[in-house]
Amino acid sequence: MQDLVEYMAKSVVDNPDEVKVDKEVDDEEYVIYQLHVSQDDIGKVIGRRGRVAKAMRTLLKVASIKSHEHSILEID
Repeated sequence: MQDLVEYMAKSVVDNPDEVKVDKEVDDEEYVIYQLHVSQDDIGKVIGRRGRVAKAMRTLLKVASIKSHEHSILEID
């Protein structure tokens, strides 16, 4: 899943070298993926009215269902 989030983010941003994804497991069996991009690319990752971020979260949710886990995507 971490690779999926990284791939999606790198395909959208101008500075793909600055994309970093951290994985954190919550106590309630949630897996939190924290996406870090450069300040210049935040708008591109979020998208107009949050459409890109919503699409990324949807794809992550579909992929996590296949692996039987609950995932959350946070964008920093």
